Amino acid sequence: MTATTWNADRPWRGIMVATALPLREDLSVDEDAYAEHVRWLLDNGCDGVVPNGSLGEYQTLTDAERARVVRIAVEAAGDGARVMPGVSAYGSAEARRWAEQAGEAGCGSVLLLPPNAYRADAEAVRAHYAEAARAGVPVVAYNNPIDTKVDLAPALLARLHGDGHIVAVKEFSGDVRRAWELAELAPELDLLIGADDVLLELAVAGAVGWIAGYPNAFPATCAELYHAAVAGDLATARPLYRSLHSLLRWDSKTEFVQSIKLSMDLVGRRGGPVRPPRAPLTGETRNAVRTATEKAVADGHR
Repeated sequence: MTATTWNADRPWRGIMVATALPLREDLSVDEDAYAEHVRWLLDNGCDGVVPNGSLGEYQTLTDAERARVVRIAVEAAGDGARVMPGVSAYGSAEARRWAEQAGEAGCGSVLLLPPNAYRADAEAVRAHYAEAARAGVPVVAYNNPIDTKVDLAPALLARLHGDGHIVAVKEFSGDVRRAWELAELAPELDLLIGADDVLLELAVAGAVGWIAGYPNAFPATCAELYHAAVAGDLATARPLYRSLHSLLRWDSKTEFVQSIKLSMDLVGRRGGPVRPPRAPLTGETRNAVRTATEKAVADGHR
């Protein structure tokens, strides 16, 4: 697994921003703001976008909204290959239908959690990814055992890749040691950084992409950090990482959606409210996110 820049042959590589979804005060989707946000991210050093991920609050969207968000992202990006929609669903058939919809929209890849309605075993996980792969769009597995309680451990990821059902994994377990085991078991499987606060560690371990949260607020600096990290330029990457880490770690916390949207609002982007059952940040948590964001601005990050 070696670092590379974005290319249409492997469009899941590079900086793919898990986009926050701007909402109006009445909690409707601000489609114009979202389209502008996608264009802004690409204009500021990011390679593509991931609509309908957890950060995009897909669980609270209607089917019509979810489909529309993908179309807006493709139109705004100007190249469907730069769009990796989240296609996670409780049912495997539903996940395949979302993957088919992404393919019809011209998307270059899709992001899929394992079954998360219950603690699925390995064979159920393999069947789930096999069903989604039938849509014919490259599938990136999303390993988030913290929230799903289903762990895509390296041996299972190697089996999924050997089955021909996944091309990459968004690794969100927080265990950076897994990168080395995965490289041994499935050297052709692309490792994508899945949490902002382990970016440097996974970049050094051979990651070729980053499904990112905080570029929603600081795309240019995050792009500089990523490219330095994957190039092994630690003289550039380490100071940036140290400066940003108090902010980046909010991407791994329960309140990550509210935190990133608050940071967006603070730097003049349109984050807006969140849909229930999420609630606005208050008290010490809100103050901590504000302080970390203001520090990043004061340090010149953008």
